[in-house]
Amino acid sequence: MSRISLPRPPRSAGSPRVVAVVATAALTLAGCSSSSGGKKAQEEAADVPAGKAGTPRMTIALVTHAPAGDTFWDTVHKGAQAAAAKDNVKLIYSGDENAGDQANLVQNAINQKVDGIAVTLAKPDALKSVVAKAEKAGIPVVGLNAGLGVWKEQGLLSFFGQDESVSGQALGTKLNGTGAKHALCVIQAQGDVNLEERCAGVKKTFRGRTEILYVNGTDMPSVKSTINAKLKQDGSIDEVITLGAPVALTAVQAVSEGGGKAKVATFDLNKELVSAIEKGDIQFAVDQQPYLQGYLAIDSLWLHRTNGNFSGGGEQPVLTGPAFVDRSNVDTVAKFAAKGTR
Repeated sequence: MSRISLPRPPRSAGSPRVVAVVATAALTLAGCSSSSGGKKAQEEAADVPAGKAGTPRMTIALVTHAPAGDTFWDTVHKGAQAAAAKDNVKLIYSGDENAGDQANLVQNAINQKVDGIAVTLAKPDALKSVVAKAEKAGIPVVGLNAGLGVWKEQGLLSFFGQDESVSGQALGTKLNGTGAKHALCVIQAQGDVNLEERCAGVKKTFRGRTEILYVNGTDMPSVKSTINAKLKQDGSIDEVITLGAPVALTAVQAVSEGGGKAKVATFDLNKELVSAIEKGDIQFAVDQQPYLQGYLAIDSLWLHRTNGNFSGGGEQPVLTGPAFVDRSNVDTVAKFAAKGTR
């Protein structure tokens, strides 16, 4: 299969770094199952439904920094599968939380001579060299979820995700209206630029005290005991901020078992977390729409190949968040969360 190489449009100097680009797509939900998002899992999209694109078959690799068992990445994967089914794309999914191993997965995609690569840049320096190799090989690359600050610098065509600093600032501002005075921001993967930026954003706008706590996000019993110990050590902590749904649900257990009165707010959703918001166990979540990130990343590579399109014009990121989900609007999200798409 021949690959169509299309030139990128010239970049204008001085364009602002972050502009919300509204991207609306008619999403066809695929009723296919999702993997656990586990280490180095590789899957192809399920059988494509009737009505798929009539364009030639192409192969796209989605390579993430997904840790084992994180349901967030199941949702990203489902979005990518839905786009692949619609666009007549063979989707190869792989993920590894170790940056060096993730870089090897990108190299594997290059070796397979795929037609496009969608990649997360949680630790961009570790991926810089292999991304350049893909581009040198004529393989278009787009970014999603992590790497908003470096996607243009590394030559990616487009980026789909939220500005983590902005989302953190939004959460900090919201906390100012809750009466919270001392927030504990729990980071489950030290050095992940997305997570660090979230807590830094909270600290920037929250008028109370913000303290960072690092935990091992792959070991939930350890997460619970570490949060519990911190709350017992400092009784002034009245807010626990987590950066992912599994950690948020564990934090609720830690607060409850420790007899504390701290409240819990979080970034990101899953089905169980939506239920926790409905029950009042969690105040609210910041939603970045991971399904949309996976969908748009794959669809953009198909559009680039078949129609020469550049999402965001090749100049601005396509923002998928932040948006707040709380008890006032959780009912509108719950039916989609039950399907694993929110």
